[in-house]
Amino acid sequence: MSDSERASDDASGSVLVTGGTGFLGLHTCQYFRDQGWDVTAFDLKPFEEEDDTDGIDFVEGDVRSEGDVADALEESGATSVVHTAAALPLWDADRIRETTIDGTRNVLWAANERDVDRVCYISSTAVYGTHDEHPITEESPLDGVGPYGEAKIQAEKVCQDFRRMGMCVPILRPKTFIGPQRLGVFQVLFDWIEDGANVPLVGWGNNRYQLLHVHDLVTAVELLLTGDEEAVNDTFNVGADEFGTMKEDFQAPIDYAETGKRTIGTPAFLTVAVLRVLEKLNLSPLYPWVYETAHEDSYVSVEKLKGLGWEPEYSNQEALVETYRWYLENYDADEEADETGLDHRVAWDQGALAVAKKVSQRI
Repeated sequence: MSDSERASDDASGSVLVTGGTGFLGLHTCQYFRDQGWDVTAFDLKPFEEEDDTDGIDFVEGDVRSEGDVADALEESGATSVVHTAAALPLWDADRIRETTIDGTRNVLWAANERDVDRVCYISSTAVYGTHDEHPITEESPLDGVGPYGEAKIQAEKVCQDFRRMGMCVPILRPKTFIGPQRLGVFQVLFDWIEDGANVPLVGWGNNRYQLLHVHDLVTAVELLLTGDEEAVNDTFNVGADEFGTMKEDFQAPIDYAETGKRTIGTPAFLTVAVLRVLEKLNLSPLYPWVYETAHEDSYVSVEKLKGLGWEPEYSNQEALVETYRWYLENYDADEEADETGLDHRVAWDQGALAVAKKVSQRI
């Protein structure tokens, strides 16, 4: 379904987006606003000054607070909720559980009490852990990696409880998603590329690792908020349909930069061992879900979602190049040097990787 066809659809309504000022939340708010919906963002922190938020309302609050969630739904009058709020894997285990599990329960209780039509929950393919057989389907066993993956599994169980109470709660399990305004761990990659460094991989790079453009994720959300209730009240994988090996796909933004550099394979066991030590010493921005799985095949089947009419627009390479292009045009490392943090919209402190980059520049 094209954007123009969606725009002509009269199935718009009002939506509350939890985590609405984060990377996915912002894109979700902007997209639904552009489709004619009444949109309210709910988050702990306001939008950035440079964000395009005309026509988007904002309610400050915390998903860990039942009262805050209830007040946000009351104030917004939303008939649908997109629940994107989550704690990233870099956060401590207690904060992850409180935000991801308790926060999801708070959102669903408040929505149920106010007869909200649908709550679309954004889960993660981290619920699968690593698998030997690919593609991973929605029926594959769940084995979450670390507190983040485990909490996502528990949050999905909360969603299923509310389905049994009669609510429509579609669940999306996205692959790692990127696009304009995505920084975080990808800012590390882009910084290396911009500075003319080779990009070392965890492993030799012959594994297939699926990504996802945030636009394709948001159109999947739209489909689940507007499609037939019986069909969408289910769990769906979402990821790029076109992707190659890590070596091939991550070479694309390097080639776009025309630095003459390349991706470089490494012995996975040695690289992982070093990154484990650096992470324990708080000298690396890479968390276990990244470095423990980056050398493995990791891709999911999206046929179930495509069966509802969803079609992705971006391949892995197109998503990486567009995100890197946005980075070049909009990110100033000197101006934002002190703005590192632990979410996807800010740079992450590279720690010891900054030293490794200098070595890689000389290779």
